[in-house]
Amino acid sequence: MQAVVLVGGFGTRLRPLTASVPKPMLPVGHVPIIARLIAGLARGGVDDVTLALGFKPEPFRAAFPDDHYHGVRVRYAVEPEPLDTAGAIRFAADASGITDTFVVANGDVLTDLDVGHLVRRHRQCAAEATIHVIAVDDPSAFGVVDLDESGRVRRFVEKPPPGTAPSNLINAGTYVLEASVLARIPSGQRVSIERATFPAVAADDGLFAVATDDYWLDTGRPETYLQANLDVLSGRRRHDHCSAVDDGADVAADAELVDSLVGGGARVGSGARLGRTVVLPGASVGADAEVVESLVAGRVGAGAVVRQCVIGSDGSVAAGERLDGVKRPAP
Repeated sequence: MQAVVLVGGFGTRLRPLTASVPKPMLPVGHVPIIARLIAGLARGGVDDVTLALGFKPEPFRAAFPDDHYHGVRVRYAVEPEPLDTAGAIRFAADASGITDTFVVANGDVLTDLDVGHLVRRHRQCAAEATIHVIAVDDPSAFGVVDLDESGRVRRFVEKPPPGTAPSNLINAGTYVLEASVLARIPSGQRVSIERATFPAVAADDGLFAVATDDYWLDTGRPETYLQANLDVLSGRRRHDHCSAVDDGADVAADAELVDSLVGGGARVGSGARLGRTVVLPGASVGADAEVVESLVAGRVGAGAVVRQCVIGSDGSVAAGERLDGVKRPAP
């Protein structure tokens, strides 16, 4: 089965980490987000993935040099201009010759969903489109669905104002679509699948949803990206696990790591203390520094104290400096 993965976003909320690295290429548990996503699709029966790219295809090509990963063929469709979600799906589907039932996944979502189960339910319902949904406390920042007892979507409302949502079930970013959905999307035009296509399919009674309580996380914000790493480290994920320190890292024997990860090529000096922190590949934390609830891709000097900060690859914290809630360099 073929799939389209949407990886064309700019990763604005994760800046400065995404200033030089596309968001889906950021590591979660020492493995790029996109690689973990493709492995999950493979477990669900997908064997051909097209990455719908808006810019910077080179890092993705470098990650999959033989255009395969976990037995899945990897293709690339680079949009000439931003086409929004539906436009990107149509562009990628045309580029890869999709003519049958296919899967779509958002490239910044990590989930333990069994995609094969979603496909089976889609076919049982004879749906035109089926979306994975989960329950959340506050659905106002998401696409919200109102279902009947059969799982048919009566309404699809994108980001309703607080207190007006028809349910607490939100669009979780994995879909199964029939090729007929592509005919609803004008070629080469900027179209939102959430605001235009799904409401149109729902109006024709062809949109269904499958609710699960699987692990699910949108990695697009610093706090959720940090949590995604900690979840892999803690064993919360069904299939994905990792060690705290990558084999290629240099961590002093007396450094203290609590619920923290250190990526390949990174260095952590003597006496440093890390708590709920991710030190990304190539970054450094100096001797006796304390780093808590932070993401570090740059350099933290000796004796510095860093709390709830995001330090990009071009960012640095001076020796002895104290930072709290700062992004450096500023986005």
